[in-house]
Amino acid sequence: MGIIVANLFVTLDGVYQAPGGSEEDTTDGFAFGGWQAPVSDDEAGAAIGEEIGRIDALLLGRKTYDIFAAYWPHQSGEIGGTLNRVPKFVVSNSLVAPAWTGTKVLPNAEAAGRLREEFDEVHMFGSGVLIRSLLAADVLDRLHLWLYPITLGQGKRIFDAGTIPASFRLAEPARTFPKGAVSLVYERAGRVATQDMPGA
Repeated sequence: MGIIVANLFVTLDGVYQAPGGSEEDTTDGFAFGGWQAPVSDDEAGAAIGEEIGRIDALLLGRKTYDIFAAYWPHQSGEIGGTLNRVPKFVVSNSLVAPAWTGTKVLPNAEAAGRLREEFDEVHMFGSGVLIRSLLAADVLDRLHLWLYPITLGQGKRIFDAGTIPASFRLAEPARTFPKGAVSLVYERAGRVATQDMPGA
């Protein structure tokens, strides 16, 4: 049985919207598109490249898929080569004829969960709405947060109203990078436990 890993670039206040560029996602007048590059560095970039090198299949939500499909088919190099080579899956109820070669459309999170029966490591990038759906369906195995040392005060957040209560455990040692970014890999650890603190 394989695993599904969600990689998400996120700020200290939980924003994942448009890390890569000013026009990536301007929903609700988001003014900080392209926030990732100034707080990234060569070590963080290399670590992200290593993560992409582990992909056996790529899983995306519709909005992130459209961004990737417009850019990566025209790129080469190790990252472009990997993303163009591996099977790609997009969860969508409206996409009929995906343009990116090697793409199949899946109807829902449950169908995405069955990819673990076919591939060792299914990786996601972005796709915050889909991440929440996979968590709700209990088919997301790892949440890999690439946490960057900035706050934005606006934008799409990965955990907001409606987030299901869940516990996580650190699956790998935290890794830090020169400009302050941190790599945090979590696995689901069941339900939320509660207990009074001593003296409370």
